Formats: sequence, structure tokens, C-alpha cells
Amino acid sequence: MSAQEARIAVVSAGLGEPSSTRMLADRIVTATRAALAERGGAASARVFELRDVAHDITNNLLTGFAPKPLAELNAAVAEADALVAVTPVFSTSYSGLFKSWVDVLDREALVGTPVLLAATAGTARHSLAIDYAMRPLFTYLHAEPLSTGVFASSDDWGAQADQVAPLAKRIDRAAAELADRLAGAGRTERADPFSPEAYLGGGSFEDLLAHPPRG
Repeated sequence: MSAQEARIAVVSAGLGEPSSTRMLADRIVTATRAALAERGGAASARVFELRDVAHDITNNLLTGFAPKPLAELNAAVAEADALVAVTPVFSTSYSGLFKSWVDVLDREALVGTPVLLAATAGTARHSLAIDYAMRPLFTYLHAEPLSTGVFASSDDWGAQADQVAPLAKRIDRAAAELADRLAGAGRTERADPFSPEAYLGGGSFEDLLAHPPRG
């Protein structure tokens, strides 16, 4: 584990305020930081609510340019050592807002990034959405979804919660898996594909001007 804090980006696609989606995201972050501390590490987390940039996402889809708040969110995700992605489930899949954000995210932003997948819904009937909807999406982006996802239905927050595999236990298991990944890996550094180094293997901008690539 690097002496530096691991950087965790957290994206919540909840629509309400407060929302169970954000509640789940916060509990996952708390559990992950605790699990990482047990392994001698530390982590900082930035939590983003997609509802705050919903109009920016639409504008980005229409114009091809991300307004500043959305650009800052996407940059934080691209620079993070891990991502926690939490969405409500609508019509058996991730929300339209969540998918629209993924559509405007740079295709290289999550390459090799461990992603903890989580979802919320009204009933447990939607629990498989993590595996048949979210996991293929992030695999397509060449991210590395953790094997353990966290699903929470409305019952998980009340007196009728699952007593065999309670939500807290599921969160702790996923958090431990993410902590293991962060504790065993150095800080993720991604090369800028538009930098001179991408053309010249480490050369300067002056070298690029003097020796432009051919082809």
C-alpha cells in the first residue's frame, strides 16, 4: 500500500433528497475506509450526486461539451484509484440518468479501475440487476468490477430486513474486497493520450514540433 491516501470517487444516481441510493453509498464509503484502516491504509472519498449535474449531462449529450461541474466530476472519477457506483433500479436496469452519465464519460476513464457496484430498488426482485446490467456495462469500459456487489431493497432499511444476510454484512464484505484491492495496489496513473509523450515516448513538446509524427 502506498503511503499516500487512496482516492475513491463515489457516484450516486439517486433522485430524491435524501435518497436510499445516497444512504447506501455513504455506508459503503464508511465501511471501505474502516476496512482499509484495518489494513494499515487510508482513503479519501469524494461523493457526487448525479442529480446535481443532470442538466449538464443533457447539455453534454446535445453539444459534446461538458459544463464545468460535470467536467470536474468526470475528472475526479478518471483520477480516482477506485469507483463506487450506486444507482436505483428502474424497469429492471440502471436508471436513465446513470446511463446518460456513463455515455458522456471518457471511454478511457475507467480502464483498470476497481469498481464496487451497488444498487437500490423497491423489492428484492431486482437484485440481479447488478450482474446482468451494471457489470457488463463496466466490463465494456475495461474497468474491473469487484465480484461482490451490494443490493438494497426497501425492506433492508426496516424491521423486515434480511436476518440471514443483513445489509451491513453485505456492505462489509464488499468493502473488505475493495480495501484488499486498494491495499495491494499502488496509485493509478493514466497517460494522457494527447500528450507529446504519447507520440514520442517521453519527448517534450518542442521535440514534437521539431519531429512531428508521420503517417
